[in-house]
Amino acid sequence: MRIVQITPGAGAMYCGNCFRDNALVGALRRLGHDVTMLPLYLPLRLDEDDQSADAPVFFSGINVYLDQKSAWFRRAPRWLHRLLASRRLLARLGARAAKTRPADTGDMLLSMLRGEEGAQARELDELIEWLQGHGPPDVVCLSNALLLGLARRLKTDLGAGVACALQGEDTFLDALPEAYREPAWRLIAERAADVDVFIAPSRYFGDSMAARLGLPAGRVRVVYNGINLDGFERRKPRPPVETHRAPVLGFFARMCPDKGLDVLVDAYIELKRRGRVPRLKLHVGGSCGPGDEPFVREMRRRLAQAGFVGEVNFSPNVSRAEKIEFLRALTVFSVPARYAEAFGLYVIEALAAGVPVVQPRRGAFPELVEATGGGLLCEPDDPTALADAIESLLLNPERAAALGQTGQQAVFEKFSAEAMARETVRVLEEVLNLETAGAARQHG
Repeated sequence: MRIVQITPGAGAMYCGNCFRDNALVGALRRLGHDVTMLPLYLPLRLDEDDQSADAPVFFSGINVYLDQKSAWFRRAPRWLHRLLASRRLLARLGARAAKTRPADTGDMLLSMLRGEEGAQARELDELIEWLQGHGPPDVVCLSNALLLGLARRLKTDLGAGVACALQGEDTFLDALPEAYREPAWRLIAERAADVDVFIAPSRYFGDSMAARLGLPAGRVRVVYNGINLDGFERRKPRPPVETHRAPVLGFFARMCPDKGLDVLVDAYIELKRRGRVPRLKLHVGGSCGPGDEPFVREMRRRLAQAGFVGEVNFSPNVSRAEKIEFLRALTVFSVPARYAEAFGLYVIEALAAGVPVVQPRRGAFPELVEATGGGLLCEPDDPTALADAIESLLLNPERAAALGQTGQQAVFEKFSAEAMARETVRVLEEVLNLETAGAARQHG
């Protein structure tokens, strides 16, 4: 099968959707499929081999911005557009700043959702031209519903099936200023008609988006996200009690309020004050961009004021090998996100390392905990409830070890990149059958 995967880059930030798409493309290639991965806006930032490294960047972030702001630029010479799509230039831009806040991008989002009718129509023409010159694909996979403005032209000009992943777009859309929020949801619902199938990472999020977009039954399939398990070798369970080793509570995600880092810090301070778990450490890892640094400094101050800063380690923007080593050193893992996650790759990564998780009872977390058997749930946004659940595992090492082992086994069986790729192929084959049947009817 010839597949094109289109994924927006996030500049200097690590992006869960980028990791998911990159792992999917690598696994699809290992299954023997001809897959091209195209980055949009900015190059991808990853902690593993970039499957899009040899492809041009389309809808250059610079071009998209200038298209939005200048009618002259939309008619500018092609050489200028190509110059501003240079990977080197975009990488330098992304390292400094990338406007991804809803308040900053509402007008461009609406324009992108209008596709061939938007200010970036020329960028869409160039994407279609390049794909036509490299052999039309059987299926084009869009990374998220914010890219639905591309779908109509991809279908009509390439004759390809179009699949669209659903990856937590609701949080971004609901955070748009009021002037953009309703028009964006309306455009996405309209453009959803151009997509053959949507692929959701959880039943929770599939049902949620189907309801909000008015999608008929059968238009949404669920394929659990998977991760590249290289380096996460299965190891013998740790002894339930290791008297020489201090227990470690861990967090690994973007270091920001949305992911609930402050909730976990408060829970850790509560655990230390209770004094029932001697020598408890806190390790915080994950993405930390310039916009996150003031919040992280505040967390450090909070821990220092409580007298525990010397027992906490912050590890921002680590390599893949360092991430795996970080996770393996943990006793219990928690990312108490403040919003309803569509999935949460970090949960699967922690379980792949054999570490039990404690997550809030919201979004896809109950579904993941049920599917893996690897952790506990607690009330959201409540540091005391979180501390209680974490403490229950720290005081019962045998139970914690059993949950970690069960979760690890489930991840290796059901949440690998290969499992995700096989299920995705099954769904895409359904799309191809729909396309073939539709073509046959038109020529019958």
